[in-house]
Parts: sequence; C-alpha cells; structure tokens
Amino acid sequence: MQDLELLQEGLALMALGMGVVFVFLTVLVISVTLMSKLVGGFQPAPVAVNTGNKSSPSSGSSAQNDEVMAVISAAVHRYRSSRRR
Repeated sequence: MQDLELLQEGLALMALGMGVVFVFLTVLVISVTLMSKLVGGFQPAPVAVNTGNKSSPSSGSSAQNDEVMAVISAAVHRYRSSRRR
C-alpha cells in the first residue's frame, strides 16, 4: 500500500510542478505581448522611402566597395600568413 501512496504523491507533485510552469509561461507570454504593444505605440511611424530611382550603384560607391574588398583581402592574407608560422 505504501508504493501506491508514493506513486500518487509523486503524480500530485508532478502535476503541481507542471501547473506552476504552465502558469508562469502563460504569464510570461502575456506580459511580453503587452510590452511589445506598449513599446510599439511609442515608436514613430515608418517613413516612406522614394523608390522612383532604381538605378545601379554609382561608380563612386563601386570604387569604395572595391577598396574595402582589397583591404579585407589584405587583412585575411596577413592573418593567414602569420598563423602558418
């Protein structure tokens, strides 16, 4: 008879623990949702961007991209050559 009582007590303790976790997670989800709506109310409306100019990037930004690529390549080469020694 003691085994049956231990089993019932274990099941009751498990149900209590699962209930507490369920309630905590429910409160957490509700509070995060409310906070998200509250913070969203303080943010300014997004500004519409003029999409009339859909041309390719200018040559100035292309030259800058090439320079950045060269600097990154040199840094990677220097790092790899110093790590081989």
